[in-house]
Amino acid sequence: MEVRCLAIDDEPLALDIITDYISKVPFLKLVKTFDNAVDSIDFIKNNSIDLIFLDIQMEALTGIQLLRVLKDKPEVIFTTAYDSYAIEGFELDAADYLLKPFSFERFIKAVDRVYNKIKLKNSVELVEENIAIGNPVEHYIFVKTGNKLQKVFFNDILFIEGQGDYLRINTPDERIMTLQKFSKLEELLPASNFIRVHKSFMVAIDKIESISRNRIRIGKELIPIGDSYKKKFYDKLENKKLG
Repeated sequence: MEVRCLAIDDEPLALDIITDYISKVPFLKLVKTFDNAVDSIDFIKNNSIDLIFLDIQMEALTGIQLLRVLKDKPEVIFTTAYDSYAIEGFELDAADYLLKPFSFERFIKAVDRVYNKIKLKNSVELVEENIAIGNPVEHYIFVKTGNKLQKVFFNDILFIEGQGDYLRINTPDERIMTLQKFSKLEELLPASNFIRVHKSFMVAIDKIESISRNRIRIGKELIPIGDSYKKKFYDKLENKKLG
């Protein structure tokens, strides 16, 4: 996998060092360098860039200001002589913060973190793409839980429950919490077997054991059927009903 990157720094020596470091890493491809942030804006907007090595303290526009004006942000590794910006840098979701002068070893550690992050992101996007076009890979999804991406097989899902800003995916072996929206999961899960039955619940139809008084039993759980979801749910069951 190739990581396309930019280096933005108003110090010529700093740009030379970063350029040299990049040339030693096989998966990094330096697309362009800039000696100020302003000139980089149009280029970033109109080109595919995965990673920016970004100085913070620059005239006209600082690295932090640049990051704030970008709508679609690539991964960013801040490179600066000032440690006072570290907290602000990480609040902007920077991948790392390199304090000048930094060693090649420390540089490698930072870019390796970005490489792994992009690789995981690409893997998830590939799974979603295959699901969307109906390829055979559509038997699992990846969900973000904590600081990792976890594979969840469709066949393991019993039901999904809303928990405030989070969703709890219930399987026979574990309960997986993820910061996700029902609408996104409805896009990814096969509609032939998963259906929303309440504003806070989605169920796997093949895991339903019984339905009584507008409550669904799955294992020991009783799941309510919301009034606005009844018709669609029962219509779907008609296609699976015998006699």
